[in-house]
Amino acid sequence: MITPSSSKADFRELFKAGLDERLVRAGHILVRGFQPSVEGFAALVQCYSSRTTLDPARVFHSTAVQKVDSGHDPIGLHLENGATPFAPDLLWFYCVKAARSGSRTTICDGRRVWDALSERARTLFTAQPVRYSRKVPAELWRRLAAFMIGNGRSAEEVSVTDLYAHANDGAHVTFTELSDGSLHYEYQAYAAHPTKWSTRTAWANSILGPSFNYEAPDIRFSDGSTLPADIVTEYTALTEAVTEEVQWQDGDIVLIDNSRVMHGRRVVTDFDRAILVSQSYARS
Repeated sequence: MITPSSSKADFRELFKAGLDERLVRAGHILVRGFQPSVEGFAALVQCYSSRTTLDPARVFHSTAVQKVDSGHDPIGLHLENGATPFAPDLLWFYCVKAARSGSRTTICDGRRVWDALSERARTLFTAQPVRYSRKVPAELWRRLAAFMIGNGRSAEEVSVTDLYAHANDGAHVTFTELSDGSLHYEYQAYAAHPTKWSTRTAWANSILGPSFNYEAPDIRFSDGSTLPADIVTEYTALTEAVTEEVQWQDGDIVLIDNSRVMHGRRVVTDFDRAILVSQSYARS
């Protein structure tokens, strides 16, 4: 947790506080007590980012910030956009208004999961990648492609080729545009892997993740086999055992290493809350 050094501390001090260096060590950071504006939050994101990306199904609050709007049900642990080849390095949350009860964000360090997994589970998850496949409506994939290109082209002017060009380096993905304009993709990624800033293995993925605004993906190993039921039971129980919760306060900011730490949400019991999110790539 990072808090103001005094009552006179300026939020802009965080711009030079080395949040990225602290993140490498901790995996996630809670910034509390500064009460920034939405514009200040967006400026902080830009300070530590080479570029931002988006979820095309979410509403924008500024050029780099969107509203978290994923219904009221619990959300399983996942990497942001981890079931796609567009997962960002950094995930930022800003709590404009905290819920009076419930609605807590869950955090799970994939290193802790990997260290506790059985030898059988480790063998399975290092032997081959996991395959995610799903269909995405035309308006959503086109909006994403237009944002990533960022050269003024409209959503109607982009193509599947643009998605390949802007997928994360080394991504193993196949895109197929269907006759109705929607997109079917198959994406493969190891569930356990080294992270952005370390060679140490983390079990960090979107196997347990949500599909609130999208068709639920088909998730299986790359050879087409399903994940064994006993292994599903193991990692479901294990991730819950090492999961922490963010007890939000107004003005809180949480920064997450999206290659290492998964996040989710408990059931929403207080609908009068407002949390914003930004996704970005780290500066080199």
